Amino acid sequence: MVKKAANPWLRGLLRAGKQQQRALSRVFTAMAAAPKPARATARPIPKPKAKRVATAPPRASGTAGGAAAGTATGAPGASAPPIGKWLASHFTGPADNNAVRRLSYWLYLPDNPPTPQALPLIVMLHGCDQSATQFADGTRMNQWAQKLGYAVLYPQQSRAGHPHRCWKWYDRATQQGGGEVGLIVGMIGKVMAQYPVDRQRIYISGLSAGAGMAHIVALHHPDLFAAIGLHSGPLFGAGHSTLGALGVMKHGASHRVDSAIEEILLKRPGFPALPTMLIQGEDDDVVRPVNQIQLMRQAQLVNRMDPAQLQFVTATRAATRASNPHSIHDTRRGNKTILRVARIDKLKHAWSGGDARLNYNCATGPDASKMLLDFFSRHRRA
Repeated sequence: MVKKAANPWLRGLLRAGKQQQRALSRVFTAMAAAPKPARATARPIPKPKAKRVATAPPRASGTAGGAAAGTATGAPGASAPPIGKWLASHFTGPADNNAVRRLSYWLYLPDNPPTPQALPLIVMLHGCDQSATQFADGTRMNQWAQKLGYAVLYPQQSRAGHPHRCWKWYDRATQQGGGEVGLIVGMIGKVMAQYPVDRQRIYISGLSAGAGMAHIVALHHPDLFAAIGLHSGPLFGAGHSTLGALGVMKHGASHRVDSAIEEILLKRPGFPALPTMLIQGEDDDVVRPVNQIQLMRQAQLVNRMDPAQLQFVTATRAATRASNPHSIHDTRRGNKTILRVARIDKLKHAWSGGDARLNYNCATGPDASKMLLDFFSRHRRA
């Protein structure tokens, strides 16, 4: 059922290929020239000995790129920061060529979680031209984490790593497990050592370049994560340069869909299941929907999906005043959803149901943070 729904979409994208190619240079120029989000929350990176502790995350302001400001339906406490602890720290470790790199991170810990047991942990990777605090504010993930009892870790790419704070998902060495992959995994290990984290319930998600990086981290460390969630993410395994990355964002990379995953599986016999949720706006002209189609295929390969053993369930939601029309396609093995694909009409390159006062967020739902938490709650790493 998913395949049938995807084919007309893909054919339409291919017919539009010539127009996309002409638009590529214009979009790249616009992205490079786009104003950065406002820095109302900017503050110096804390010194190694000074761990900043606050009762709530700071608020940031910015331009929403034309999206209407508002509150996503059902977002708990969206009009005010959540209670809890907001901790700033950093992780230092080896990166490429044995060089030592330092990455800052922010950690949200809920106040009085529903149960006294170890906390599930979500790792959230921001997109280009975003900071960790802006990503936290825009997605409102901390509000949901407070309500449901999750810890949330926000690594932050440095300006030294990329002038626009992009995670370099397209870099060949990063795709092979280098770059910042080890730093992010080391950061997770540090948090696990310092706080009561449930090691069976660690999840990773991201937006755009952050989604691409989250995918890479999970593919190289699948035992660490119970599930992953990719919002507006590019295909894994292609690009390998700035121009190549732009080509993937616009057209995908059909020649690398299977082979990139086969290379991962060859390195790791007995690759464990990696439940995946994919969220994509159908009007996204930055990371186009063809990427979601190809990511679906990669998730099928990773999870060794035998069509004879699978069930396909599709749910369609009509538009409401607070939510765009959207469809959700589930692929189940037994009673377990291995792959969930959300396609959202009218959504551009933005976090669905986010705080539109910040760039790369759309106030109109469905609420992507809520959808991800619902999916993650169904999965534990054995």
